[in-house]
Parts: sequence; structure tokens; C-alpha cells
Amino acid sequence: MRRSRGLTAALVLSLAGAGTGIGLVLMPEASAITQPVAFTADDLPTWQPNGIVFAMAQANGTVFAGGTFSAVRPPDNAGSGAEQEAVNFVALDAATGNPTSCKLAFTTGDGSATVRSLVVSKDNKTLYAAGYFGAVNGTPVSSVAAIDIETCTPKASFHPSFPATVRALAVTDDTLYAAGDFGTVEGQTRERFAAVDAGSGAIKPFVANADEPGRAIALSNDGKNVLLGGDFFSVNGSNTHALAVVNATTGAVAKTYNNIPSNSVVKHISADATGYYTGNEGSGGGVFDGRIGLATNFNEKWRDRCLGATQFVLPYDGVLYSSSHAHDCSLEGQFPDGKRNFLLAQLTDHEGAAPAPVDGFVRSPRKLGWHPTANDGLGEGIGPRVMAIAEKNDTKYMWVGGEFTLINGQPQQALTRFSSKGDVGAPTTPVASAGSVKPGEAQVRWRTSYDQDDSKLTYRIYRNGSGTPIATVAAESLEWERPQASWIDTTVKAGQSYTYRVTATDGAGNTSALSATSSVTIPSSVQSYPDKVRSDGANLYWRYDDAVSPYVADSSASGNTSGIQVNAPALRQTPGAVAGTGTAMGFNGTSQQVYSDHRQSVGSSYTIETWFKTNSSRGGKLIGFGNNTTSNSGTYDKQLYITNTGRLIFGVYNGSNRTISTGLFDSSYNDNKWHHVVGTQGPGGMTLYVDGQNKGTNNASTSTAYAGFWHVGGDNLAGWPTRPTSNFFAGQIDETAVYPTALTQAQVKAHFDLAKAPTDTVTKVVTTEDTYVNQGAPNAANGAATSLAVRGTSAYQTYLRFTLPAAPAGQVLKAASLQVKTTTQAGAGTTDTVSVVPVTGSWTAAATTFNTKPALGTPALGTLAGAADGSAIHGIDLDTAAVTALLGDNTSLALTSTGTDPLWLWSSESTAADAAPQLILTFGPK
Repeated sequence: MRRSRGLTAALVLSLAGAGTGIGLVLMPEASAITQPVAFTADDLPTWQPNGIVFAMAQANGTVFAGGTFSAVRPPDNAGSGAEQEAVNFVALDAATGNPTSCKLAFTTGDGSATVRSLVVSKDNKTLYAAGYFGAVNGTPVSSVAAIDIETCTPKASFHPSFPATVRALAVTDDTLYAAGDFGTVEGQTRERFAAVDAGSGAIKPFVANADEPGRAIALSNDGKNVLLGGDFFSVNGSNTHALAVVNATTGAVAKTYNNIPSNSVVKHISADATGYYTGNEGSGGGVFDGRIGLATNFNEKWRDRCLGATQFVLPYDGVLYSSSHAHDCSLEGQFPDGKRNFLLAQLTDHEGAAPAPVDGFVRSPRKLGWHPTANDGLGEGIGPRVMAIAEKNDTKYMWVGGEFTLINGQPQQALTRFSSKGDVGAPTTPVASAGSVKPGEAQVRWRTSYDQDDSKLTYRIYRNGSGTPIATVAAESLEWERPQASWIDTTVKAGQSYTYRVTATDGAGNTSALSATSSVTIPSSVQSYPDKVRSDGANLYWRYDDAVSPYVADSSASGNTSGIQVNAPALRQTPGAVAGTGTAMGFNGTSQQVYSDHRQSVGSSYTIETWFKTNSSRGGKLIGFGNNTTSNSGTYDKQLYITNTGRLIFGVYNGSNRTISTGLFDSSYNDNKWHHVVGTQGPGGMTLYVDGQNKGTNNASTSTAYAGFWHVGGDNLAGWPTRPTSNFFAGQIDETAVYPTALTQAQVKAHFDLAKAPTDTVTKVVTTEDTYVNQGAPNAANGAATSLAVRGTSAYQTYLRFTLPAAPAGQVLKAASLQVKTTTQAGAGTTDTVSVVPVTGSWTAAATTFNTKPALGTPALGTLAGAADGSAIHGIDLDTAAVTALLGDNTSLALTSTGTDPLWLWSSESTAADAAPQLILTFGPK
């Protein structure tokens, strides 16, 4: 429609390398463009009109464009070429995008001329044009003209008289069909639809009189019928709105349609071997703005009810490309109302059996990963209006015309094109996170990337700075749906710290930048609270330990439902709700929230759980389910919220609001302390728990069934009891989880108790100074060097000083390791064993040389059995008892070797990422 109205893509993964995956399905890597999409989304340089393109056709490697404009100019930043006159028409080379020598001017002496439709004869010799004009290159015509393509001249012998605008054409070997605003043709009554001889223009006996304008016309595959589209409500006296099928010879009505809303029209009709497709537009509430797929018998097989004024539909090799400004595909289970999507691709038919109807309509086939961007542009602000596919020199080109002024974020007006070859756009950079809740396992998670013409991307995971990936995972994503992907590293060791980075590569080999580094230290014992949440079956678990916006990692065992931050909530707030582990997220109470990354449905049994801390007197939503993302949801329930006075309410909607709240004389929970709140619903009804205690039940066992998104920190609360001043929560939230079952009271109480149980903590201690000595330069002090070295002969030795903390009260050291990183120089690794030994003598980084090197002690605290070449992080397990004796004091360690192969490490003076040597100390309960 003309004004804006206020997928769950299957995540498919494959794995190669060390570790194991979570619910992984093997899948081959993507091809150059993710099939069946046939074109890249990388726009090519194309000459551009100074107005609007309404019509397009192609023949013999030439593309014809018509509309309302007066000139064409070179692509922006082309650096050469001057503007050329082009009066409502331009012919361009399909392969270069440059104007050809064919020049035609469509003019009129009364009003403004425009070209609204272009079609080419079956033999590619004649171009038919329609619109509102009175002459072509001075040759008199009447809104319809025939052009000899070889000579680029109008055919004077073809001169039918259409006294009003003609909006669409279709042609057979001997007949030209027309749709538009006219009421007569050649003085004979032909209301909105007509047929003339394709050679002479003489009127034919075809009569399909409609009461409102015709906008689209297409031939059936067998040539026996014509499909009509427009604004009409009747054809030849038969009630049929916006769409009809009539006999190709007589115009007699063969099929009527009355299931398109009265405020919607058909703008375009196209066909392929399997059926017919319509593009539709409406104005006002309850419109139909999307696409219809019809079978060869003209019966509807699916309907795409996305909102956003579809102007053109083009089937090609099993894919339906469309131009629109689709802004709301909620009814298709896809993106909610918001950003406009101007160019889309979807399958022409369902894979396998079609889904069951929803609200009486079968949903459309899935959308595909082809998503060039545009803008509303000039005129009505529609954006793209027309499309055509041309071929030249064994390359196919998708041409798009309309009233846009931007393509892929760059200036380009009215015309653009895309190729079947030459994908050059790299995917966006993944946003990665890593976590661990038990020994021997690190979970690496990332928000999948977006690529404009590849929905299947290959992700490579790099550990500890290595240049060789430790694993390869493939996953699917779309522009509006970038679900989490994850991989489990089972080769990690307790007490050691690891870093991970991820890249995304498309089928053509274009690779994103490396993600930011994400670090994790593997605990020496199971972290009881998060392990219990996972084992109790959470399929969404947000711990808020993320260091990078806008991604919130899902730490559940297999849910892969990450969160997207809105308006930058505060990250890594301490202390968190669970003793000794993780951080919380801070919300401002006015605009910040997190929503889940893909649309989903909630079963009849579920549990929602979170921790919160606030002193706000404005209330707000803690967690809830709603049908929108960044905008207020219109449907919303399954929610926990806090009132202005600090009461907690759990509510669902099943025809009316059903709620449970804490009592008027109960504690107020806006006391700036951490509280645990849980809501469950199942066959036995609803229950609200606070801090492990049952605060109330009811018998409501059902809630509204709809597809939506989880929200934390905010969303609509209009109409709910004791509605707080703010929809948005002000305070801190931690450890949010959703379960597909109703937890028992014992499970809820166990979660509350485990959050207070002692747990392991990790302390990282970076060197306060470091240096190395070199036997080959015995008087040189290297304390300012950015690298360190170790070798036996001739000798290098490295010295590291640390200020170690004492063990926290009631805890002991459970594990210790030294983390170092090899440099980027060639041969930085070593095949020799390197030992970590205590330093017993005195030294300083500024003054120590080989000749003044300190004495070393025994025994070795740990060893590194070689390190591969290439910059990477290495962890060296240290003797826990020996390090325990050093706690609470300054201590020095040395790195030594007896071999001849040097090891080169970054020092604390280096600016390389994760460069400084550091001790990883794990403390835990005795």
C-alpha cells in the first residue's frame, strides 16, 4: 500500500574439526550464489533517468525502459559522459548499462506524456508501447504504438485509437491486448480492456467491459484465456473484484474472484509453466498488499499477505522476484512491521506439501536470500516498480526500474541492474561469544551474518589466535532473521583461558572480517546454577555476559535463540544475581530492551524465569511475549511485570486477562536487591514464584496462540491490571530463561538456592613487568622490547613478575595456568619443551642482562611441550600446590629450554590483542 502501517529460517549447521556440535545437521557448503537465486545483489553501473520508470521490456540484449522523464545521465561517479535527452523512453545495452543508438521520444500536445507498458512480440521484431502520448518521434499515435526494433522507428500503419491512458499490454502472434482507463477504442465501446490486431491495430471482437480501471493483463499458457487485473468490481456484468479470467477470443468471463479486499487492486500479473502470479496494492486498513500464486487451473494455491504495495512479479527458474516496499510480513510468520524491503525473492511453489491454511489462506513459499536495498524515491514513494531479465554474452541481467533514488545505499535513480555472475559482496562480520559452565567444554556462539545474495554461509572458528580454523560450521540466515549458531569445543582444559574469533564466507569465497575476540576460562568444577538451568531444559537462556552490542548469547544447551539489544542497554553490570559467575544487564526504564532473534510460537506449557534488581517507582516489563520487535506489540501476554509500588504480576490472555500478583501486604520488590521471579503455565494452571516461594495459583491453563518474540526490559503493557507508569523497566536483569515445560516448585526452589551457593571464580593476573636475556648480546637489557624469547643454546631466558592475590575467604586455589601468545614472526613456534620455573634471584626489566640474570629455582611448575608456528595463545598448566604457596605476594617465573629452537612470545609492551603474559587463577570452595 502507499502509506506505512503501524522466518523462522531453519538453522542448518555442519561441522568439521575438533569438538562436537549441538543438534547439527550435515549440509554442503554454499555455491557461488545460494540457489535457486540466480542473481547477485551487487548493483552494476547503469545510466539513470531523471524521473520515474514505469515500464520495461527486453529483446536481443537490449533493454527498453519507459516512464516519465526527460533525460538520462551516466552512473554517479562514472567520471565521463554527458547527460542525454531521453523523452519518456531509453534503450540500453543489457551488458554495459549504456544507452544505445535507438532514440524515441513519446510526446503529447495535451498534458504530460508517459509510457506505462512495454512488451515485445514473440519474434522479437516489434516493441509495443502504451501509456498516455500522442506521438512517437513526431509520428501521430493514440496512447499505443508499435516500434520496429531493427530500425528503431514507429510503424505508422499501426494506429489504434485509445482516448485515455493504457496501463498494461500483452501480445500473442496476432493480437495485442490492452488494459487501462479507456471506455472506447476506435470509437467502439471497450471499457478498460480491449484487443486489437497486432499488425494493423484494427479492433477485435474481444469484449471484457469492466467498471473500474484495468491495470494488468496476461495470457494463459495455452493461449485460450486472458487474466485481467485492476480496480474493477465487475466484468461483463459478473461480480469479480480486481482479478478475472476471460476467454481470449470473445472476452466471456471464465472465472471470477471475490476474495481480494475491496480496498485492494491487482497491479501486475505474470506467468510461468506452473501457474500465474499477481502483485497487489491497497490503501487503508485490512488491505491485501502482497502476492498470489495461482495454479494452471486459475485456482489460488498460496497467498503472501506481506504489507507493502507489490508493483511487479517476475517468475524465473522457480523463484518469484518482486518489487514492493514490503514492511510487515507478520502474517507470513516473517518480519514484523518496520523497515521497508523493496526487492524480494521467494520460491514459486512450496517444497513438498503445502502448509495448512491460516485464516483461510495457504501461506506463501519461503523467502530467499536476495535482498538488494532501495528507497521510496520520487512521486508516490513506491520504490521499485518494474523488472525484466535480459541476456547478453552468456550472462543474464536482472533489470529493475521505478522511482527509487538509492540502490544499496548509493545514489542511483530509476534504473539499476544485477548480474548472474560476479558476486563481490562479503557477509557482515559475525558477533561472537564464548562461555563455559563445566570442565572440558566451551560453547562458542555467534549471531549469524547477513549477505545480500547468499542465505547459506560458511563460518570458520579460530581459537587462541591461530590462523587455522578449529571448526567449520554452515548456517542459514536472512536480512531480517539472523539466528544464533553455535559449536562446542570439547578439547579444552579446566583452568585454562581460551579466545575465539569467527568469520563468515559466502559461496563465492567473499569473507568477512574476523569477529571481535571472545574469551572464556574453563571452570575446574561444574557451575551449579547455570548447569541446573540447562539440565532442566531451558531453550532460551540469556546470561548477559556479552561484551559487544547488539548480541545477547543464548547459553541453553540447544535453543540457539539469541537476543537483540535495543538502544544499547548497559553491559557487564556487577555484581550479577548468581554468586561468583557472570554479569547483569542494565536498563534505563525509558527505551531499552532485548528481543529474541526470530519469530516463534509458545506451547501450552512453559516457564519464564528471570532475576531483577531495581529501586524504581515507575514499574515496567521484566519479560514477556509479543508480536513485534522494536515497536510496541499489538498482541502481548505471557509476561512478568513490576508495578510502581514494587508488586509483581504474572499474566496471560485467553479471552480476558488472567493474572496472579504478589499481595498488597507482601514485600515490595523495588528494594534494590536481587530477586528471583518465575511464572509457569500448564495443564494445572498458572503459578507465580518469587524468591523460591509460591505466591499464588489459578486454573488458567490456556493463553493466546500466536507467533511472536520474547522481550526483556520492555514492551506494551496497555490494558493490564495495575499498569505501571512505564512499559520499560529501570534496573538490572540477569539470568533470564524460558522453558518448554512448567517447572515444579522443587525445581524453582532449587534454582533460587543454587544462585546463592559458593562457586568457582576466576582471576586473571597480568605481568607487572617482563623481559628476556640473550647470551649473544650479554650486556643488553630488553625490558622495553615488545617480544620475549626462550631457547637453550645459545641461551634466551624470559622473566615474568606477577602480584598474586590471596585466596578469597573460604576458598582455595583449584587451578592455575600461565597464558602466553606467540608472535607473528616466521618461526615463532618451537619444537622444544619449555619449562616454567620459579625465579629465586632479584631482577628488574629495565636493568637485567644475560650477565646479570637472576638465579632460578626447582622444580618446574609446568611445561609447554612445543608450540606450532603462527601467532596463537598457549596455556601452560601449573602445579596448584606450588602456586598456592605464592599467593598474596609478588612472585617471578622464568621460561627456559634446553633445546636449540627458539620460542618467541609477545611481551606486556606489545599492543597485539591478548599479548601480555598472564596467570589464570581459579578459586573455589574448599
